[in-house]
Amino acid sequence: MTEIIHGETKKMKLGVVGLPNVGKSTLFNAITHAGADAANYPFCTIEPNVGVVAVPDERLDKLAALYNSKKVTPAVIEFVDIAGLVKGASHGEGLGNKFLSHIREVDAIVHVVRCFEDENVTHVENSVDPVRDIGTINLELILADIEAVQKRMDRVKNAARGGSDKAAAAEFAFLQKLMAHLEQEQPAHSMEVSDEEKELLDNLFLLSAKPVIYCANISEKDMGAGEEDIPLVVKVKDYAASHGAGVIVVCAKTEEELSLLSPEEQAMFLEDFGLKESGLNKLIKASYSLLGLISYLTAGEKETRAWTIVKGTKAPQAAGKIHSDFEKGFIRAEVVDWQTLLECGGLAGAREKGKVRSEGKDYVMKDGDVVLFRFNV
Repeated sequence: MTEIIHGETKKMKLGVVGLPNVGKSTLFNAITHAGADAANYPFCTIEPNVGVVAVPDERLDKLAALYNSKKVTPAVIEFVDIAGLVKGASHGEGLGNKFLSHIREVDAIVHVVRCFEDENVTHVENSVDPVRDIGTINLELILADIEAVQKRMDRVKNAARGGSDKAAAAEFAFLQKLMAHLEQEQPAHSMEVSDEEKELLDNLFLLSAKPVIYCANISEKDMGAGEEDIPLVVKVKDYAASHGAGVIVVCAKTEEELSLLSPEEQAMFLEDFGLKESGLNKLIKASYSLLGLISYLTAGEKETRAWTIVKGTKAPQAAGKIHSDFEKGFIRAEVVDWQTLLECGGLAGAREKGKVRSEGKDYVMKDGDVVLFRFNV
């Protein structure tokens, strides 16, 4: 419903981590193939360890067909395959600090955990125990955070001394509290903080403060089994539930095979296993839910497009995703639900039936809103 498309939305970035031989690289390969082979959803490799894949969205295809759009632009997620994560990584083992610099930039962590037995695939600890493996990686993240917090304390200590610089004193007191928490081997995200402290915490970009989705990687023989019937998966779910994390169950090997098939073949493959969707789609949905993200849509002859925003975003800030001028000169948003727009045969039909709402600066955007922003700069 807008012909003016200028801006580029910030991609959601997920870091894929895991111990060696848990299926992390297999899953990442599946993600990259999935992007490359889906003609409507362009994939690109930015670096060998970075892939961009489109967010599947049936709404876009239906709106594009209605408007006969020349271009369809889905929301995208960037996956970063973070290598070098082994015991001792916080002190430089494996690729050490290289992985730390990559992981600091991501919005959330996808932690691949081995939930399959296979005597042909060795495990670094010589046994399969997903909760132990989770603990190994989480401890590395916490140890790296302790080092980062110590550096920050050293920087603000002098300014905080004496109490004349109240902001520095407040920050130093918070850092001491945070350090005590981390030294108990507790992740930063589990610490209760006030609104002021949350701002201080966010500015530290700590690894253990990031939201996590545990990706339980099962064997092919467990495909189609109930998740409650796989003991190792139950362990991961119990752990995640007690730590406020999300969980999805995938078979990375099957996902890689699936990613090489045509959409029609994929549908048949999933049906054979009694599955409603691929693991990649489950991962994307879980990521959106974990980060509190939704998409609003713009549609027209030139382009139909999805724009990712945080749940609770108001109309002017949503408009700013398209172009900063839209936010600065915001007048109003003309909004209609995507299904209503389809039922009415387009914007003109929706207006005739009184289905297009005129919303002001305080309107909170909803998932699936199709919007035409009115602005004046």
